[in-house]
Amino acid sequence: MAGLTAMEKKLAEYKCNTNEAIQLKLVRFPEDLEDENTTFNPEYSHQVFGDDEVAFGYKGLKILLYYIAGNLSTLFRIEYTSKVNEKFDCVEADDVESKIREIIPPGFCTNTDDFVSLLEKEVNFKPFGTLLHTYSIHNEEAGEDITYQIYKADMTCPGFREYHERLQTFLMWFIETASFIDVDDERWNYFLVFEKYNKDGATLFATVGYMTVYNYYVYPDKTRPRVSQMLILPPFQGEGHGAQLLETVHRYYMSSPTVLDITAEDPSENYVKLRDFVLVKLCQDLLCFSPVKLMEGFSQEMVTEAQQKLKINKQHTRRVYEILRLRATNMGDAEQSRSYRLDVKRRLIGPYKPNNLPPKNPFEAAQKKQRELAKMRRCLRPEEMTNQLNQIDLNLQREQLEESFQQLVSDYRRVLERLAQA
Repeated sequence: MAGLTAMEKKLAEYKCNTNEAIQLKLVRFPEDLEDENTTFNPEYSHQVFGDDEVAFGYKGLKILLYYIAGNLSTLFRIEYTSKVNEKFDCVEADDVESKIREIIPPGFCTNTDDFVSLLEKEVNFKPFGTLLHTYSIHNEEAGEDITYQIYKADMTCPGFREYHERLQTFLMWFIETASFIDVDDERWNYFLVFEKYNKDGATLFATVGYMTVYNYYVYPDKTRPRVSQMLILPPFQGEGHGAQLLETVHRYYMSSPTVLDITAEDPSENYVKLRDFVLVKLCQDLLCFSPVKLMEGFSQEMVTEAQQKLKINKQHTRRVYEILRLRATNMGDAEQSRSYRLDVKRRLIGPYKPNNLPPKNPFEAAQKKQRELAKMRRCLRPEEMTNQLNQIDLNLQREQLEESFQQLVSDYRRVLERLAQA
């Protein structure tokens, strides 16, 4: 038994955290290959290496996935200092190469010289599709404004299918429940962000991020675009590109008379915060959101105008109203503060107010309960669900309702702070 334990300890030395082993780069210049400052790591690798995110059989494992910044041509190489097969009989190392090959498309380089040769041809790469928007962001380190462009593309663009196959591999490392989409379905739209930069006097383009949107049919003659995937690559995160992309996509669909409203598939908490900011920015100048009308309460006028002019649905419009009303409310004034608090809490508690009357028919009561739960799921975000308030003690109910309210106000204040800086 002691020998087995010793063996286990020895074999444990051959386990590597794949989030640390995978090294990603977006390469613009040959010197980037040796510059550790250009390297970044995944947030997730469980979809490739299992829930424990471990590769067995190697010491000093490095999984190099280097991409040319623009067209994303790929260098894939595995390095390690020791392999378990070399030290122990009848012990096999994980086939790391096969696992990576399952998600990256063929045609990648395996040696640096070939990769550098492709890098020299990067000057020929141009963004795909139609230019929708150009914007600039000041770069403190460079001491200058950097120009970015957003394009709309589809699979009819020459070379885009192959480019997208390389681009979507990043999803596996940065979106927890990512999956590849069916690119043969023509109802997909693709929106791409690129940075313009200079190299030896020429203008080149670097991939910053992208979004995929699926156009659902709504009877009888409308569509409902649904954001499916959105990713800003790590070297560009925190610079405001997500807001630029989402607003550009929103404005693109706003111009279409056939679009009913714009939604998102299983949005993350960060996406919801981003959407709040963008929608408030779009709505704040509508007359129905003037301070006077905000203080009169949520209205059908707001729902109609936001839907018709900005393609925003009722649920999202309500959040916009609450954020803008917070801005218009003097929370230091007891009456204004109380009015705002009650208004928001009515929404939080409204869809699932307990019915104090005893049920006449238990079966009907159970069905009604199921309908109430379904209504909660439709109407509220998970953090706003206060654990089925009608089933818990009234004092705890009040505490949890207040906690939900305070969390919302905190989130709303962050949106308003960002809006003030925009």
